[in-house]
Amino acid sequence: MDESRWKSTEPAGWAEGVARRDATGVLEWASERFGDGLAVSTSFGIHSAAILHLVTAVRADTKVIWVDTGYLPTETYRYADELTQQLGLDLHVAQSPLSPARMEASYGKLWEKGDVASLDLYDRIRKVEPMKNALAELDVRAWIAGLRAEQTDHRRSLPAVGTQWGRTKILPILGWSSEQVHDYLRHNNLPFHPLHEQGYTTVGDWHSSRPANATDGHERETRFGGLKQECGLHLP
Repeated sequence: MDESRWKSTEPAGWAEGVARRDATGVLEWASERFGDGLAVSTSFGIHSAAILHLVTAVRADTKVIWVDTGYLPTETYRYADELTQQLGLDLHVAQSPLSPARMEASYGKLWEKGDVASLDLYDRIRKVEPMKNALAELDVRAWIAGLRAEQTDHRRSLPAVGTQWGRTKILPILGWSSEQVHDYLRHNNLPFHPLHEQGYTTVGDWHSSRPANATDGHERETRFGGLKQECGLHLP
């Protein structure tokens, strides 16, 4: 697919109008503008139920893209099944054509090498390329994500409506705090990720996530051995 056809300067103008809307209003605007060209990404992480509930309440048939690295905790797979059934998700699973076993045979256990370059290679193979392929295969025009500004320095710099990889990127809960997310989950009787009770504030792959402790200055310090904050899915 020729991704250049989605490139536009319009998001810069849209952001101002979207900023006056709440999360549901942003999603209603997105549904009206992009229709079935809309998709939402999910990791089925600690806070994922909030954005999935918001999106499906506005447009029930929104395509949901989940990048399954093959290294997720057992609890995440069970949580994915639970939310998919509860919310009736139109789930599309994206995976690398390179199996975990073959990747390890070729590159070793990249997460054990202790350097950012190895982690970046891992993320490109297991996350970024599968996501790009899914966006193209599903003919996605606009991509919704549940990013929040307080999560990382990079996310703090993002607009509510922007572009990434030639598509419009929409972040309806960019300004929400973790407390607001928790309140939303409780108010709507949505399940928390099972690892939340074990002290996880964020969770990705089993080998690169750990519970938070008193010395952590930021929740993303519990990921990637503290070497980086982003997995690459939300970088230009």
